[in-house]
Amino acid sequence: MTKENSIGVVKTRYFEFEKLVLENGETLSPVKIAFETYGTLNREKSNAILICHALSGDSHAAGKHRKNSRKNGWYDIAVGPGKTFDTKKYFVICSNVIGGCKGSTGPSSVNPKTGKHYGLDFPIISTKDIVKAQKKLVEHLEIEKLFCVTGGSWGGMQALEWTVAFPHAVNSAIIIATPLKQYPMNLILNDLGRKAILNDPEWNKGNYYGKGQPKKGLSLARQIGHVTYVSQESLLRKFDRQRKKNAKGKFGIDFEVQNYFDYQGKSFVRRFDANSYLYITNAIDNFDLTEGGKKEAEEIFHGIKTKFLLVSFTSDWLYPPEQVEEIYSGLAEAGVPSVYKKLDLPHGHDSFLIYNNTLGNAIEEFLKNLEK
Repeated sequence: MTKENSIGVVKTRYFEFEKLVLENGETLSPVKIAFETYGTLNREKSNAILICHALSGDSHAAGKHRKNSRKNGWYDIAVGPGKTFDTKKYFVICSNVIGGCKGSTGPSSVNPKTGKHYGLDFPIISTKDIVKAQKKLVEHLEIEKLFCVTGGSWGGMQALEWTVAFPHAVNSAIIIATPLKQYPMNLILNDLGRKAILNDPEWNKGNYYGKGQPKKGLSLARQIGHVTYVSQESLLRKFDRQRKKNAKGKFGIDFEVQNYFDYQGKSFVRRFDANSYLYITNAIDNFDLTEGGKKEAEEIFHGIKTKFLLVSFTSDWLYPPEQVEEIYSGLAEAGVPSVYKKLDLPHGHDSFLIYNNTLGNAIEEFLKNLEK
């Protein structure tokens, strides 16, 4: 991964379609998807890479929305000319998930039936529903087969779902820090985050639009979640037990690590919707390719021709290496070509978002071998 060579100024685009029949039998209609593309689709339409974002991401993966903007897209370290996902070679796509709050249809969108924000009238969605919507976008772009689909964390769950739901539409997949299913520890951590929102009096049963959202609950939910993204080593390196200067009051923010998490919560509130957090974490919790234990990993991947790169991080305790290795074993037993990299990085689960050549080189080598 390289830091240089930003893609420049980019524009978010929108694709709308009439309806999406959801996994639970309900229908979402109409549906709008916010997306961005980087690079050029070749004549054969064989160089498209779909990047799936994690919980708090969006369609703005690379570049800037304004020339003088300080903020680049969330994956700008990896997407651009000469970078890991080289836009001189590949046509890169990233879309905001349905249920999100950055342009795609979600609980903060206006319900055409009522003229008001959906709120809790928005139907329950699954990771499978989100991938079905992405498939419609890819078809709209007239792409029959993706060169690669990739994602880290929940983005990796979406990428896995692509390989199972649409195996003939995916040439390769890069799955980073991702399990076959959501395990109990992760279930309870997400539940605690949702409870923080649901118990905030400003949540008002989801009907807070126009009044200000439940800031304290959403901030706390984000802080609970963010704990799982880091590692003990990364916090020791960055903060150790450094005390905050001019700390005031009993039981306040005494340490710099507390100050950091407080900042993470407050900044998240400014860019995310509390109801979207509820819906998305619910979709994550219900992700289970084993279908409640009915399927073994080998059975899940039987007959799939997609080539896989799997990546885990030694310091990741949210989705530790053994959970990624469960996928690798299943692929091996099913005879699916796959490469597994267990990377010794200190940053915890967030290692896939942090600039480092170790991960970048692994991805670039895999992509290069696909081109042979």
